[in-house]
Amino acid sequence: MRTYQSYVGGQEVPGEDWVYVLDADTLLDDVFGSLTLKRKLEQGRTAPDDLPATVVGRVAKADRATVRRAVEAAAVAAPVWGAVPPDVRIDTVGRLLHARLAAHAEDIAAVLVEEGHPLALAQWQVSGMLECFGPESIGFYRSQMLQEFRRGERRIQVRRQPDGVVCLNPPQNAPLSSALLGVTALMGGNALVVRAPRSAPLGVMYVMQEFVVPVLEEVGAPPGTLNVVCGDPAPMLNCWLEHPAVDDIIYFGSSENGLKFEERCISAGKKPILELAGNDVVTVWKDADVELAAEALTESFYGSGQLCMIPNQVLVHPEVADALVESLIRQIGHIRPGHPWEPDVLLTPVLRNEKFFACLQDARDKGAEVVCGGHAMQLDETRDPNGIFLEPTVVVVRGVEGARELEAVRHETFFPLLPMVIAEPAPDAELLETFIGFVNSNHYGLRNSLWAKDAWVVDTFVARVRTGGLLKVNDSHIGFLPYLPTHGGTGLTGGVFGEANYPILRTSHLQGVSISTGSRPRDAVFGAWQTLINERH
Repeated sequence: MRTYQSYVGGQEVPGEDWVYVLDADTLLDDVFGSLTLKRKLEQGRTAPDDLPATVVGRVAKADRATVRRAVEAAAVAAPVWGAVPPDVRIDTVGRLLHARLAAHAEDIAAVLVEEGHPLALAQWQVSGMLECFGPESIGFYRSQMLQEFRRGERRIQVRRQPDGVVCLNPPQNAPLSSALLGVTALMGGNALVVRAPRSAPLGVMYVMQEFVVPVLEEVGAPPGTLNVVCGDPAPMLNCWLEHPAVDDIIYFGSSENGLKFEERCISAGKKPILELAGNDVVTVWKDADVELAAEALTESFYGSGQLCMIPNQVLVHPEVADALVESLIRQIGHIRPGHPWEPDVLLTPVLRNEKFFACLQDARDKGAEVVCGGHAMQLDETRDPNGIFLEPTVVVVRGVEGARELEAVRHETFFPLLPMVIAEPAPDAELLETFIGFVNSNHYGLRNSLWAKDAWVVDTFVARVRTGGLLKVNDSHIGFLPYLPTHGGTGLTGGVFGEANYPILRTSHLQGVSISTGSRPRDAVFGAWQTLINERH
């Protein structure tokens, strides 16, 4: 059994209470029994001396004093770490961390599976982590942090300076990969405090303490550069808001809660960096490769739709709508429930499904047609109202006008329900205007995709779609790529400051620098005007 204490100021800090992690596979066998055991252990009603094999780990729960101590340790470390040269903070840390993550990729994936991620999606997450710290991405980060120019005897720099103390609150559905985003804030020169969520703390603690900490120690980072604590979100967020040493807070959560938290951050003088809901649009033009587009759309059902960056709605040209529906339904057939360790399983349990059925009924009431799915099911795919899995479900919406009246189109659903909006026939130029207007009117803005071959369509779409932190053309919607961001967006996805989220950039600020060998100040003030007059005469 893996056991982790809080990690604060370079030391392990014991806690009196524990959060226990049960192998997610046991949840499928006995939901009630598994949750009851976890509750009894954490309430001290069951002795932890003789634990069953289903308990795979435990993490100390930090008390308020430990949470404050983590912030204070970060505040001491931040100026020291921020003064370390960028080639150490970015290049060396990135290279060492990439090597260690790659060497232990299978072990990391195994821990994610224990926490409930299907193996295929665990491997996808690990590959994304490696891409984030790959040489191309590291080179991009480095190029953005410092640019230098020569003008006469001066060296002119445009550089980014670290904000200071950054606190990160990752989501329950993908805490490890989200926590590792914070490491790029470390590379920017900040000190970091990470909350490991109580629902899935093991992966965060495992990677942070066994891979990131040793890398920081190897490069001589001061104690307190990284601090990791597990606890409830509300009291920890309150502590961060109240503590004067905190500069930035990276917050993952719902749009409703996130926008309220944004206001609290600004009132408290903190920089809010929000990762909220997504409601991604995939647009399919009439010349698209329908088979590949449908393959990308099946990503909507990965993790039972409980991922923020998957396709949430489809806008399709009427000339290929029937072919796209047919291909999508056929390809959905390989998406099935199962144990998380099975290599081809992509669906995960949905313990609360009442919102799914309410959203589905809303779509039916407003004229949408259910073309596949729509039921709960058991592990063996038998339909059962009490099943903890949901069938991948596609609903067809006829016409763009009024489509946003459907809850499934207007808001992120976070379950396996994909609405396909089929546009009314119209001239192509008019339809493209409609499509671009529809995408830009989305209140969310995480990712968007386009499937089209016509260069005019692609160029127009790319030039005029303003929403979203990422736009992909003829590609997987969720696949990771070097240089490009994995998170971030506009509107209800990122708040009023929302954009593509590179934490190394979002947790730093621009500064201009001029280094002269000894310029004459009067010439610097008035010389440019005199040169202009001389050139004119």
